[in-house]
Amino acid sequence: MSEIRKRFVYHGRVQGVGFRYTSMLAAQSLGLTGWVKNQYDGTVMMEVQGSEYLINKLQVRLNTDRFIRIEWIDSEDIPVIESETKFNLKC
Repeated sequence: MSEIRKRFVYHGRVQGVGFRYTSMLAAQSLGLTGWVKNQYDGTVMMEVQGSEYLINKLQVRLNTDRFIRIEWIDSEDIPVIESETKFNLKC
């Protein structure tokens, strides 16, 4: 499977509910790379890289968390970063 990279902006109850930490643990367990960061407008931005199948599994995990409530997601395809090796939290 070829790798893809996506940028997501999550809207809803996504700050103050462990979204970034949950995202990091789920992404790491799936072998995905990238980062996640809170935005000043109350959204959370994530760039994630890996197979489309595993990125979709990550989305399912985030949508089934009992504390997180995603109302909508903005998504765009972006270029793969070949040198990236892990998933991080950004401040």
